[in-house]
Amino acid sequence: MNVLAPPRTRLPIEVVFDLVCPWCFLGTRRLRTALRARPDIMADILWRPFLLNPDLPGSEPGRKPGGPDRARRLHATLTELGRAEGVPFRFDLIRRVPSSLDAHRLVRLASRRGAGDEVVDRIFLAHFTEGADIGDHATLAAIGAAAGLDRAAVRRFLAGEHETEVVHTENLRAHRLGINGVPCFVISGRHAIAGAQEPEVLQRLLDVAALEAG
Repeated sequence: MNVLAPPRTRLPIEVVFDLVCPWCFLGTRRLRTALRARPDIMADILWRPFLLNPDLPGSEPGRKPGGPDRARRLHATLTELGRAEGVPFRFDLIRRVPSSLDAHRLVRLASRRGAGDEVVDRIFLAHFTEGADIGDHATLAAIGAAAGLDRAAVRRFLAGEHETEVVHTENLRAHRLGINGVPCFVISGRHAIAGAQEPEVLQRLLDVAALEAG
């Protein structure tokens, strides 16, 4: 231990997000970039679920609003922005937009095992770069296993209703707080900012929160 190193400031960061939201994937990667630039800050990330399609059945294809032309323009923009954060978006591989309920349930399970951050990123990668069906329990169990969780235990967990009500409650809480777009980052319970902000913007917010915490 380096006794000359200044103590790290611990900051709780709530990330309100959905796992089928490309802006959330970009935003969480940018948050990671911002935190790497602030090694003096120790972040405790709390992943809070937001359901963009709460009524979407697990077996039906999702609809892309705005038509194919708008979708193509949006995908081109996101693909370009993603390159800077090491996110190789492959929208051409995505055949359906699944319900994200079970994926959020897995994140909650993984968070209790200390693997929440890794599982979030692996789910995003599976959906947006491989076109994997993150509504499928076998896919989610494989993602959990890759992050160190017991595959069979994950399958048993997903087969039940564990955490389902909690995810819906968290989603309702976000709406009641006035959050109607994601991602949304809440630092130290006081400083909130919505959207896939540039890392520099997040760094400034982290600095303000760290100064107050110090």
